[in-house]
Amino acid sequence: MASLHKRIDELRRLIDHHNRLYYVEAKPEISDRDFDKLLDELKTIEEAHPELVMPDSPTQRVGGQPIEGFETVRHRRPMLSIDNTYNDDELREFDRRVKKSLGGAAVTYVVELKIDGVAISLTYEKGLFTVGATRGDGEQGDDVTHNLKTVGGLPLRLHADRPPPLFEARGEVYMNRADLAQTNRERADLGLEPFANPRNSTAGSLKLLDPKLCARRRLRLFTYSLGACEGIEIKTHLEGLELLRTFGFPVNPNVAHFDAIDAVIDYCHGWAEKRHDLPYDTDGMVIKVNDYDQQRKLGTTSKSPRWVVAFKFAAEQGLTKLEHIELQVGKLGTLTPVAHLTPVKLAGTTVSRASLHNADYITTKDIRVGDMVVVEKAGEIIPYVVRSESAARTGKEKVFEWPRTCPNCGSPVVRDEDSPFYRCTGGKKCSGQNKKILRSYATRGAMDIEGLGIELINQLVDSGLVRTIPDLYRLTKEKLLELERMGDKSAQNLLDGLEASKERGLSRVLAGLAIEHVGVSVAELLAQEFGDIDKLMAASAERLAEIDGIGPILAESIHAHFQSEAGRDIIEDLREQGVNLSEKAKPNPADVDGTDLTGKTFVVTGTLAKYGRDEIESLIKSLGGKATGSVSKNTDYVVAGEKAGSKLDKARQLGVAVLTEADFEKLIGRDV
Repeated sequence: MASLHKRIDELRRLIDHHNRLYYVEAKPEISDRDFDKLLDELKTIEEAHPELVMPDSPTQRVGGQPIEGFETVRHRRPMLSIDNTYNDDELREFDRRVKKSLGGAAVTYVVELKIDGVAISLTYEKGLFTVGATRGDGEQGDDVTHNLKTVGGLPLRLHADRPPPLFEARGEVYMNRADLAQTNRERADLGLEPFANPRNSTAGSLKLLDPKLCARRRLRLFTYSLGACEGIEIKTHLEGLELLRTFGFPVNPNVAHFDAIDAVIDYCHGWAEKRHDLPYDTDGMVIKVNDYDQQRKLGTTSKSPRWVVAFKFAAEQGLTKLEHIELQVGKLGTLTPVAHLTPVKLAGTTVSRASLHNADYITTKDIRVGDMVVVEKAGEIIPYVVRSESAARTGKEKVFEWPRTCPNCGSPVVRDEDSPFYRCTGGKKCSGQNKKILRSYATRGAMDIEGLGIELINQLVDSGLVRTIPDLYRLTKEKLLELERMGDKSAQNLLDGLEASKERGLSRVLAGLAIEHVGVSVAELLAQEFGDIDKLMAASAERLAEIDGIGPILAESIHAHFQSEAGRDIIEDLREQGVNLSEKAKPNPADVDGTDLTGKTFVVTGTLAKYGRDEIESLIKSLGGKATGSVSKNTDYVVAGEKAGSKLDKARQLGVAVLTEADFEKLIGRDV
């Protein structure tokens, strides 16, 4: 029994971990099918031992928790999840259960594409769009109305002369693959990590606090069902889809209905290949009982409706040979193993490389050079090695040996303590690190050096013209013209870009120096706090840790960088090259027309008459105050508009001062 308890605890921990990665962080590590296997195993154990079922077990809830920092919305009707099937027999079993529960009555099934996006609820009152929310845990989700208003195809008013008093549409927000490619190009220019797939990008976009940023992502919408409605009388799911179209909602055109399960199965298989021709991702088909009366008779479990099921497409896999493993050196010296594969076709593209992540990944999966390996595309975007086929080994395969020296520079390689990562110790001596550091320095989010792309960086480093960041400023046109495919105009454009970068300011320099854990936002914090590089370099770790937004670990990293010989040398060299290492302070609140709010923390909730959320938060910041997303004992004021929810309740519980919009304007000295 002790081992059973241990396995249950392990399963619950794993499921909660992957649930959070998928729903909250939008960074899944395993496939949907592997997740379902974990959940099914836990269900089986709990069904055999009901005395072991706990209220917090993953089997007792629908999905992940709402994202902290957003207003919470309780759904009028639960947004339940859908059970999955993976083969024909499971679909036929679903059909058998449905017909048995309906006493053998004839059933019509509606079959739709399962869009791989983010499920949302859209509420309309008297025809106007009032609230949009994510599914969250099924009972309540996050209010993302401000971002949903930017979604293409979403009607802000129902297309109806006499709209119902209450109408709720449910659907999926998604992103086209072409738009994802554009978004990732923009993120690369800013030195940010690309999104793994359109679903991750969609989830990340809906979490943005600034709707202007969300609008740039070009999110789209398909609606597929009704939620809580008043004054609506329809009898079937097909009628519901037609009503959605009539009211102005986008509905996926690929909808079919059948009276026999075999026809449903044939239709699902037909889309397994055709789906790759679509501009967006799908991960299966959804099969629903058409008749609403039959749906009501079938009812729901605590987790899922009994009248609907998803048929999940098998992830496309290919069997190929792992020819060799290349080690790529990152800007901080981390060695990432990359598998070079015999090219194999997957999901419409040819795959010849796949990341192997780190030492533990290779060891756990027992991956060897020369192995036949199964390759799959995670989210149909990023290829990864699922497993090696040990039964196919000939004896010529070799266990991968991590080198003692860096393949780029020959410096010693060490394994980080309590970590699966190996690291080159060569620092600026390592050409691999230098290339990544130079790319980081040149990106749009850092020094924004026009013309300095990765191909040119490779040439500059390989030719010996550039070894460190300051070397960029020593380049001359004569030296540049010696490079292959470098013309006079390109050389001059690069020199002009380098000259312009000298005046970007301290925050941009810091963002490009490849200091561990320091990105654009932290760089700006440091630049505003200290104003010039000398004050920053003189700051102790304790002083750095006092800055709001910089904890002790980050403070130690920053302090260690600027106390190192290499870190200080680069700063002195940049100073000699004429790079601006200071930052202008943002306007003092005392210089702004209004009351000084320095030291005061505000939370804005609900809908305001005169201000958008970003507008009032920008105003608070311009007056020296701080605008945060959640209420705590450190909050000084909550500005509450119409339909303020849980944040207002929490403010009252904690005794935090609550201001109306008029109160806020009086506080800052503006006429109402």
